[in-house]
Amino acid sequence: MAVWILAGLGMVWWLIGAWNIEFVDRYLPRYLAGLWTTLSLVAISIVLGAALSLPLAFMRMSDNPVLGGIAYGYVYFFRGTPLLAQLFLIYYGFGTFRAELEAVGLWWFFRDAWNCALFAFTLNTAAYQAEILRGAIESVKPGQWEGGAALGLRPLQTFRKIVLPQAMIVALRPYGNEIILMIKGSAVVALITVFDLMAVTRRAFSNTFDFQTYIWAAVFYLVIVETVRILWNRLEKRLTRHQQR
Repeated sequence: MAVWILAGLGMVWWLIGAWNIEFVDRYLPRYLAGLWTTLSLVAISIVLGAALSLPLAFMRMSDNPVLGGIAYGYVYFFRGTPLLAQLFLIYYGFGTFRAELEAVGLWWFFRDAWNCALFAFTLNTAAYQAEILRGAIESVKPGQWEGGAALGLRPLQTFRKIVLPQAMIVALRPYGNEIILMIKGSAVVALITVFDLMAVTRRAFSNTFDFQTYIWAAVFYLVIVETVRILWNRLEKRLTRHQQR
């Protein structure tokens, strides 16, 4: 821990010593614009992935072999292959079907790199969130379902009012880790011309050949991740305060 603290202090000291007001004036607005692209891309994909993960989790737990097999294949593919490969498959792969996509009116969506990145991120995080949710739901004891039935609640009511709140407590920490992983993994969209934080950094370096461009990018990512970690820890403590007494 001490080594990392010293390394962090050394990096901050180096940045202070290498401070270039002209560089900051020129590139700070671009960094902030790239930061906004990164945050919006991750936030929207996380929300859409959460909506998709719920039916996927139910399909994974289903006794129907067809539904279970489809969900298993989906999760297996998106968790077993790199996010970069998935992004390329969607961005470049769908581009080879331009005529077919134009025929069904979907080319307007897949011709835009940001939309392709959003689509790939949503499908990827949905697979991870589905497994997180499935594990959390299965961790709730069967007696909770039986208790809901004894109270005269329908299965959907039991799930919504009893099982899901308990499952979400279990899933809080893995969800936070998934958000952080998505933030760090979002840098791959720079390879398909989406001007996120990393793409802005690469352009700044190509114009200046100044290594501090990447140092600033690392600082921005560290600040984002640390902010998410602190906020998530506070949320977890607040929601689990009844378990800490």
